[in-house]
Amino acid sequence: MEKEQFYYDNKIVKMFLWATILWGVVGMLVGLLVALLFVFPGLLEFTGSDSAISWLSFGRLRPLHTNAVIFAFVGNGIFLGVYYSTQRLLKTRMFNDVLSRIHFWGWQSIIVAAAITLPLGLSSSKEYAELEWPIDIAVVLIWVVFGINLIGTILKRRQRHIYVAIWFYIATLVTIAVLYIFNNLEMPVSAFKSYSVYSGVQDALVQWWYGHNAVAFFLTTPILGLMYYFVPKVANRPVYSYRLSIIHFWTLIFLYIWAGPHHLLYTALPEWAQNLGTVFSVMLIFPSWGGMINGLLTLRGAWDKVRENPVLKFFVVAITGYGMATFEGPMLSFKNLNAIGHYTDWIVGHVHIGALAWNGFMIAGIVYWLAEKLWKTPLYSRKLANTHFWLGTLGILFYAIPLYVAGFTQAFMWKQFNPDGTLVYGNFLETVTQVIPMYAMRAIGGTLYLTGFVLLAINVIKTAKAGSTVEDELAEAAPLKKISGRRIAGEGLHTWLERKTVLFTILTTVAILIGGLVEIVPLILVKSNIPTIESVKPYTPLELEGRDIYIREGCNNCHSQMIRPFRSEVERYGEYSKAGEYVYDYPFLWGSRRTGPDVHRVGGKYNDNWHFNHMLDPRSTSPGSIMPRYSWLIKNDMNASNLESKMEGLVSLGVPYTEEEIKGAKQALLTQAKEIENNLRQDPEFVKNYGSSNIQNKEIVALIAYLQRLGTDIKANQTALK
Repeated sequence: MEKEQFYYDNKIVKMFLWATILWGVVGMLVGLLVALLFVFPGLLEFTGSDSAISWLSFGRLRPLHTNAVIFAFVGNGIFLGVYYSTQRLLKTRMFNDVLSRIHFWGWQSIIVAAAITLPLGLSSSKEYAELEWPIDIAVVLIWVVFGINLIGTILKRRQRHIYVAIWFYIATLVTIAVLYIFNNLEMPVSAFKSYSVYSGVQDALVQWWYGHNAVAFFLTTPILGLMYYFVPKVANRPVYSYRLSIIHFWTLIFLYIWAGPHHLLYTALPEWAQNLGTVFSVMLIFPSWGGMINGLLTLRGAWDKVRENPVLKFFVVAITGYGMATFEGPMLSFKNLNAIGHYTDWIVGHVHIGALAWNGFMIAGIVYWLAEKLWKTPLYSRKLANTHFWLGTLGILFYAIPLYVAGFTQAFMWKQFNPDGTLVYGNFLETVTQVIPMYAMRAIGGTLYLTGFVLLAINVIKTAKAGSTVEDELAEAAPLKKISGRRIAGEGLHTWLERKTVLFTILTTVAILIGGLVEIVPLILVKSNIPTIESVKPYTPLELEGRDIYIREGCNNCHSQMIRPFRSEVERYGEYSKAGEYVYDYPFLWGSRRTGPDVHRVGGKYNDNWHFNHMLDPRSTSPGSIMPRYSWLIKNDMNASNLESKMEGLVSLGVPYTEEEIKGAKQALLTQAKEIENNLRQDPEFVKNYGSSNIQNKEIVALIAYLQRLGTDIKANQTALK
């Protein structure tokens, strides 16, 4: 059959390549800044300690870092590889150039919107899903554009069977759509404020079903697809095992979706859901390591090239990092290890093995290889690329190893008891100051890693300047000849499925839906999963405003609201947390790590002045604290203009506010705020410094109200003693 000539669209690949580099530098720089804040808490207080800048506080910068690295850096890196490899694997130009450009500019616009709104405190608080509802809608629309472009390209292909990389792209496309939409179902109450439609325990399960699988289907499956394309290309070797690829793909996508509850072991989540998460997490090690083995053994007979080729060096460390991270994940789902790792910096180290090694190094290798292909010239400097490799590798080691040490140190210090039954380290701060040297080493590791990536940027810019501009690359291939839809003689079942792309996509969707439905539907529909506690009541208007400020400041990035049923935690914090306590929590705020102590029972533990002084200057109440100053809360007027809309929105979600309570909300708010100001005036120092500041109208009062409410519903009228 006569071949057809056509052109690959290299321009869109270059656009994503530059975006990958740009956002990589930005995301890592912000990450380094937040790492330094653990060592120098006042680093970004340029305007003085009494005028700290709200949008430079840790609680707001941390989600900016995670979103920038995950969705901006890795996201653009994924699209870079997908747009290059899909055209070559399917022997056709992308389905539609306009859709490609809409996808690119739409995605960059979303990143810019996130970079503006997150530092402003416009956050839904859910980890890796903090963006507010208008941006969520934009994400879904742009994902649909990407989906149409990808599926359209698959349908017009000149290659009969879709290669394994395309399988992983399809799984990524459908699963991210499902995860993102269901986790971000929200009730808008204003232009940039919404409440999750799920509350408490239900919200926690849905969030970590999403959170775990965002790691699985945004940071893993598309990168695996890129591995299956680029490693054989660079090594000039076929994939080690086609059969292993099939097993790897189907078992991975089926098992991964069940594993989310292992982030919630020992919490108020029902035991059956925790156990399901553990069982499927442990099983995950088999497909994960199948993929790692398939990637590494693809280099059989080509290991001599690894010594010379910096791209293969990056790939080898990336695949090894994938193996390490996917070994740790199942191990951490065992309850005895989870009891040590959860809430400690071990988890941060674990996550960054995946981010820095698996994602970062795989993308770096792809960028270096594509720089030569796209600009038709040798890389400007292999020596510079090798320097990047060694700086990055040292950076990973300096980053991760201290955090593993910090994690074990924290866990063991938290749990040590004296012979008389009291905690050895009763003051949580003792466990924080002990690991600050590890935080310093982590910052050094981050600096090394960022420096290496900057070298990549210089190398690629120099390569592009030396090369030629080829936006449309000529290619040719024969069109597909129509054949029977049924299996033909000698055709294997999976080979047949690989040319039935619609059926393939449907089966992929079914595989990823089963686990989610089995876990989430019973938790939402069966009331016995969340036993009712009669004394638990909705938040007052002032407490509700305070809770929203708590969310805005990202306090849940450092403080958990989940006391696990451990002797050490009950001794340190009080009665362990119950599922029924969270029925009015939209969203849940259990947190995922403890840089500071748990606050679920902090209500009534300290008086209002302690909270006031603690937010103004944490070191004044807790010497050695690394918590940021929140001086703007004392200056900012409380904005309760949307209070009624918020309460009406919560009523529609099931919170039993009455019409009278909503009508009288602002008066109730003022009354409670006045009570707190009167309490503050018991301190002569407060009267002297803030007596004329009309504190009852300031944000600090709302936050104090919320903190004083936490955990008090099941307490017996305890009052502040300190």
